[in-house]
Amino acid sequence: MLTKSLSILLITLYLLMPQKHTTVYMIGDSTMANKQLDKFPETGWGMPFSKMFNESVTVDNRSMNGRSTKSFINEKRWQPIVDALKEGDYVFIEFGHNDEKVDKPTVGTSIEEFKTNLIKFITETRAAKATPILLTPVNRWKFDSLGHFQDTHGTYPDAVRDVAKAYNVPLIDMYQKTKVLMEKIGPEASHKWFNQLEKGAHSNYPNGIKDNTHFSPAGAQEMADLVVEGLKELHIDLYTQLVNNK
Repeated sequence: MLTKSLSILLITLYLLMPQKHTTVYMIGDSTMANKQLDKFPETGWGMPFSKMFNESVTVDNRSMNGRSTKSFINEKRWQPIVDALKEGDYVFIEFGHNDEKVDKPTVGTSIEEFKTNLIKFITETRAAKATPILLTPVNRWKFDSLGHFQDTHGTYPDAVRDVAKAYNVPLIDMYQKTKVLMEKIGPEASHKWFNQLEKGAHSNYPNGIKDNTHFSPAGAQEMADLVVEGLKELHIDLYTQLVNNK
């Protein structure tokens, strides 16, 4: 058996050892981004997600409203992340909402350009010995008069799936997860997950707002929970660093 003094020495040495620290970078659009107070209650799902880890993880959410894979790269938002990446870090990649806007040349991408940009994120993340995780875009709220869910993303989710398969990248299919969940609880209940406010309900939106893209705090939490579910399904080591990882 170890003597008391040796035990104390070993514990002291362990505490003095540099502890492994993981940074999770998030790159994407407004559905994921941190929001300023003047936008509340609009909430990106990255906001509750960042609070779900223990002290060994820092979540660095670089997502920005209105960005696509193209504009994120062209505005030099990606390169600083590449420069900072270290072994053991993660990069969560969720685009699509703005890449779809092909009528806007500064953000819109063809499917092939979209794939090329995703591949760039993947290869440069792996070059730093970090782990890329792809996510298909979350769904907008759109149902027809009969209560049937309607797609708004076209083939962009398929493009993410294709790249994930071709490059053996972990994929969290947020398109499918959000579709299934919204269909399950129905149009009325799922509408509460989006930034829907009546006139006079909040000082940030004195005239009210009917936003079927961006989330309410409750909706952002639902999205974050789906991402956690995806991490568990993929058996990603990062899952063990969540505060509640049962």
